[in-house]
Amino acid sequence: MTESSTSTGDGVPSAYVRDKRTPPPSREELRARIPGWGADLDPADRPSYPKLQYPAQTGAHWDFPDRQPGAEGRERSIEHAFVTPAFGTAQPLHGVSGAIRRFAYERFSEARNAHWLLLIAGDRVDAWGSHLRSFASLHPDNPVTETGVLSELSASGSARSGRSDRRHHLLDPLVVGGPWVAGAGVAFLGVRKAVRALRG
Repeated sequence: MTESSTSTGDGVPSAYVRDKRTPPPSREELRARIPGWGADLDPADRPSYPKLQYPAQTGAHWDFPDRQPGAEGRERSIEHAFVTPAFGTAQPLHGVSGAIRRFAYERFSEARNAHWLLLIAGDRVDAWGSHLRSFASLHPDNPVTETGVLSELSASGSARSGRSDRRHHLLDPLVVGGPWVAGAGVAFLGVRKAVRALRG
């Protein structure tokens, strides 16, 4: 490195001074140093320039679209000043999963891993809530037929043949079936404990 890039001239390293950034070169310096620099500064020389012009007549009757009612209390990332003018209402937040998702939106930026991990956790809680509710219905979830595990043993071969993520094959049964096995184990232990308590 040169002396000018590592110190201020009086022996003080440039990394320790307050204003350590060098000023950007002027247009004239860049044009003299780099052949063709600034060739597209003039809009007349820019082939895409007409596409960059916003049409004078858009047909819109508004400068800002009318706000959809019901935005109060809706989830909104903290990066945004307000809820978008139009938003979906088909899946309102509810229960424990809704509380987890609302906490993710209110507390963490979208740039934080915690925001997305909480949303994933809320999704899993919602999924398991649906599984548990299905057992109270006449048509409970069937983890064998509804997870696609039978297609792995079909006559046409594995549904994974030709895929690039074959190294994940051993993990998928744990990810898909593991929670069901763990849930069945917890239920079995709970029933056994209850039976023992009733027997005395």
